[in-house]
Amino acid sequence: MIKPLRLKPGGTIGIVNPSYWLKEEFLIKTVKIMEARGYKIQLGKSTKLKDNLFAGTPEERAEDLMNMFMNPEIDAIVCARGGYGANRVEPLLDYDIIKANPKIFMGYSDITAYSTSITQKTGLVTFQGPMLVTHKDEELEYNFINFEKGVVQAAPYLIEPPNDFPSRILKTGTAEGPLWGGNISLLVNRLATANQLDTDGAILFLEDIDEYLYSFDRTMYHLRQTGMFDKINGLIIGEMYEMKDTETPFGKTIDEIVMDVCGDLDIPIISNFACGHGRYQATMPISIPSRLQADSAIPTLEILESPVK
Repeated sequence: MIKPLRLKPGGTIGIVNPSYWLKEEFLIKTVKIMEARGYKIQLGKSTKLKDNLFAGTPEERAEDLMNMFMNPEIDAIVCARGGYGANRVEPLLDYDIIKANPKIFMGYSDITAYSTSITQKTGLVTFQGPMLVTHKDEELEYNFINFEKGVVQAAPYLIEPPNDFPSRILKTGTAEGPLWGGNISLLVNRLATANQLDTDGAILFLEDIDEYLYSFDRTMYHLRQTGMFDKINGLIIGEMYEMKDTETPFGKTIDEIVMDVCGDLDIPIISNFACGHGRYQATMPISIPSRLQADSAIPTLEILESPVK
């Protein structure tokens, strides 16, 4: 496990668009928000490129990301947004160079493909956490506090649910293991490839957006059949954002689907955790030992060691 250097107050954050492009008005607004927090911002070339939906060609996006890793002036890399397209870019990355130039890398959604690949192939701890697009509508202290817990303070930390967004305990218990996971669609996309996620002994977290309930049921059942849940120590279902139902109701809630598929596993399970595409986004360090506590009224995730040095 390679831990990146912590982001010091006033440090420089490199911004990349490795998937879709972000509207210029949102880019400008969110950069100002990060600068007001005391950070220096350096925009990558991909933040100015457009290729239909994408922020440049796969080659341009890969080059921009590699340049950020190689640039000694950049302390952390934060993605502007997700979207789609990582599967075209990820094979173009030079993992030897990334391993030789370890630094904080953060995002969610389509960025799951980058984070899990980088960590599995190099051992570098990456982060699921807020992107620039997170701040386009509002600034939430919860997101910034947890961001700095994860990448600035260089110490173990506790992730608790926001007061107005409580997590739900579906199955009680306490478990420890390395933290792995991300967007469900991206994890499914990587099944039966060299980048398939190894979940043995993990605290696994999953989240998604804009899916039908029947599709979520199908996906969860598929993951169960592949064995992804067989050896996990704990399961966290993040915010399932803007989920939909058909004209004829599917007949089960998110929680009921999860328990129908995983309820027989002897592990703690919680849902509606503050990670994913919604307002609240905790910073989740990939591969770091963690403790899921689902024995009290308020479930928590404890990051047992600093993910940065």
